[in-house]
Amino acid sequence: MKPQLQALLEQSLQALKQTGALNEGHHVEVQLTRTRDKAHGDFATNLAMQLAKPMGSKPRDVAQTLIDHLPESPLVDKVEIAGPGFINLFISETARLAVITQVLDSGEAYGRSHLGEGKRVQVEFVSANPTGPLHVGHGRGAAYGAAVADLLETVGFDVHREYYVNDAGRQMDILATSVWLRYLERCGVEFHFPANGYRGDYVRDIADTLFQEHGNDYAISAEVLMNDLPADEPDGGDKEIFIDAMVARAQEALGENRYRYVFELGLNSILDDIREDLGEFGVHYDTWYSERSLTEKGSVNRALETLRNNGQIYEKDGALWFRSTEYGDEKDRVVQRDNGQTTYFASDIAYHMEKFERGYDRVIDVWGADHHGYVPRVKAALQALGQDDARLDVLLVQFAILYRSGERVQMSTRSGSFVTLRELRDEVGKDAARFFYVMRRCEQHLDFDLDLAKSESADNPVYYIQYAHARVCSVLRQMQAKGLSHDPANGQAHLARLTEDHEAALLGGLAHYPELVEAAALAEEPHQVANYLRDLANDFHTYYNAHQFLVDDADLRDARLNLILAVRQVLANGLRLLGVSAPEEM
Repeated sequence: MKPQLQALLEQSLQALKQTGALNEGHHVEVQLTRTRDKAHGDFATNLAMQLAKPMGSKPRDVAQTLIDHLPESPLVDKVEIAGPGFINLFISETARLAVITQVLDSGEAYGRSHLGEGKRVQVEFVSANPTGPLHVGHGRGAAYGAAVADLLETVGFDVHREYYVNDAGRQMDILATSVWLRYLERCGVEFHFPANGYRGDYVRDIADTLFQEHGNDYAISAEVLMNDLPADEPDGGDKEIFIDAMVARAQEALGENRYRYVFELGLNSILDDIREDLGEFGVHYDTWYSERSLTEKGSVNRALETLRNNGQIYEKDGALWFRSTEYGDEKDRVVQRDNGQTTYFASDIAYHMEKFERGYDRVIDVWGADHHGYVPRVKAALQALGQDDARLDVLLVQFAILYRSGERVQMSTRSGSFVTLRELRDEVGKDAARFFYVMRRCEQHLDFDLDLAKSESADNPVYYIQYAHARVCSVLRQMQAKGLSHDPANGQAHLARLTEDHEAALLGGLAHYPELVEAAALAEEPHQVANYLRDLANDFHTYYNAHQFLVDDADLRDARLNLILAVRQVLANGLRLLGVSAPEEM
């Protein structure tokens, strides 16, 4: 409805240009907003006030001229001028009721559009290091990233979903070493496990697999293991130095091939678990992109060489530095250490360079809020590579803070003391988890209340919305139990019988859905959909409690059933965007 009204105003605008009242070359965007007070119509525009100066007339006079040139349309019942020159448009009853037909005819496609014009967008999200299971913090990034991708796809963008697998670097070496050390314990070797190793039960599980497959073949004695190692933190040493020394000992003791086997076993075991976990969470990817592949195919060296050729790399203390301060970063960044190893940042530069080389019109990174300081350096690298960094949109997601029985749960991947995403799903269900994660803007803190998420009450928003959908289904079952029938065509013919205020509220909500989806997609704010669904569910429950649907009057009954079936469809469509099911019974 809104695009059609904008088109009418555009025609009026063109008529002014044709008559010479407005310069042909003057461009103005027609802005149309929904009114809050229905006394001021359904939509309002400030177009007259925008044109007053270029036309040399008072805004109210311009408004009248625009109205005089506005084409007649069955959409519009009347047009009024308000205040300093606002134009208020009142939608006709026929157009208001037509939304029911549009929803029922469109079905799952209602709310879809071609706004994105097929432009290619890559959304990279979660991308947690495969050093342990996903925890509840990762879950918010998963739910948010998936919803943003689905929204963009719904409004016509060509969306590619990607998970960047950090399968190289120090943390993966620490994981591989932790697995091997737990394996040694399984073989009966007694030693002090490093303070900075990965301690979760999942590490023991992988170690058990290694033992079952190879027995004691990968074992060494405690004396060989601990010989000449620096002191660990409990003994007053540096835990970082100690774990690095332990990694070196594992690589030395195992040799290249056997160490690589342990490394791959740890990586693949955890990565398989992450894939399965996200799949059960309703989150799927088009590509799982390996960080190691960037080095293997020379992308990291190529990116650094490009920066060097552009004069953006210099050497200091044996290391290579990127001049990121020239692009607004707080300090220059190391891209290659003095030992010749490239840094995580170097890989990220190559990865983002490669993203743009793949031809995406826009790239969206969904990162944890703790990566805030990382944004300017990545954008700086893109600028130095000659790319338009405005095409990169970094969305920072605050980690969810989980509360159980009113107490905050602490999390640490290294210690293994964390609540996994799988545990959260087992406790509250996929639907509640997906919905609660997107109820707030991504940059806002989220206190995840487990008790609320599990409650079957109107205070639980996802339950409240799903219950509205199930209630419509229940009405249909009651209809059959009473021996009544529903004639959709007859309902369409008698939509004019829908004259109650509650019905008007629902009609307005249904009509608003397509533009709400577009607004949420462009703003990358799935919480707008969550809020909309809660409001629509509230309007429905209010209607349900105030009126009977299965009345004796067949014409009114069919019209009301058509209305609530349209409500059911929009609830289902909106829930699907958020990765939440629409149950028929509760």
